[in-house]
Amino acid sequence: MKLKQESRQLKAKAVASLVSAVEAFNSPNDLGRATKVLLLIQHAFEMLLKAALVQVGEKKIFDAVSGRSIGFERCLGLSMANATIRLSEADAGALRAIDAMRDDEQHWWNIVSEQLLYLHCRAGITLFDDLLQRVFTEHLTSHLAGRVLPLSVDPPRELNVLLDEEYSQIAVLLQPGRRAGHDARARIRTLLAMEAHVKPDAQVSKQDVERVARGMRSGESRDRVFPTLDAIATAIDGSGVTLKVHFTKKEGLAVQYTADENVPAAAVRQVDLRDTFRRSASELAEALGLTVPKAKALKEHLGIDDDPACRRDFTFGAQRHTCYSDKALVLMRSALQELDMGAVWHAHKRVGRAPARRPCKLEGCAAAA
Repeated sequence: MKLKQESRQLKAKAVASLVSAVEAFNSPNDLGRATKVLLLIQHAFEMLLKAALVQVGEKKIFDAVSGRSIGFERCLGLSMANATIRLSEADAGALRAIDAMRDDEQHWWNIVSEQLLYLHCRAGITLFDDLLQRVFTEHLTSHLAGRVLPLSVDPPRELNVLLDEEYSQIAVLLQPGRRAGHDARARIRTLLAMEAHVKPDAQVSKQDVERVARGMRSGESRDRVFPTLDAIATAIDGSGVTLKVHFTKKEGLAVQYTADENVPAAAVRQVDLRDTFRRSASELAEALGLTVPKAKALKEHLGIDDDPACRRDFTFGAQRHTCYSDKALVLMRSALQELDMGAVWHAHKRVGRAPARRPCKLEGCAAAA
């Protein structure tokens, strides 16, 4: 494959950081080890995603206002929407969790247990290899010396067992008279960061940490304090050098909504929905390579406007703005690979100046009469 010059440089930086992360993980020196690993592996993926986006021709690598390259979260959104990169929601969640742990480690501090660090690093190596093959037709083994050992000789245990062990250890640290509250909160921050696996808008705040600590001191169970974590699972294949780890999502997560911020559940969040629904109708159409009317026809065909996870209306004073999420872009881009856009346009386009659309007779149309 002929690489674009910028893509080649970014990929080289990505590989260098990943190899350095593996070296740091296997270092016999524990001083600053977890910090190095998290910083390096997050940097490796930001560089790899940008290399992939440049290679596939993505034009929005630099922010139009600041002129600076886009951040990690924006890279994830573009990579999920791109038909070649095909970053799944589960993989994006794993990368968000790594980024959240890195953020706490870089700007404050947290404590990541050895097994949780291992699982995220091993899942990162699995995904890094997948992306190299998917976009660049390369294998990670071509960038590693043959003498490199597996990331760990300690085989991973079931994730729920690890979480229960961590929760129990935090509860012990929070007991009266232990004077270990700081260590307990540092471990709480790690579990909160792991919610990013299934919550794209998850952020670790001091309020959330204190809410969790109160809940644990009152004897609340893990599934009540961290309900979101029960939606995370791991798929582990192979052993030794060939070991592959993927984080996956469980279905049917029970969510309890409450207006009382004193409840112990850490899944309570205050978020800016404008970050989730970031695209206007014209920006959505531009990302799809369609005109605004044709994009509207496709939205009607798929029922995008009726999906609360895809569309949201914001009111500012007397103005009302309709915005769309990355999920809408992913669904529409995927549909373009399978549908005849000409037929969709013909079925949904307006007739003259009439405000009402004609009933769509295409099979499976969400807008069918």
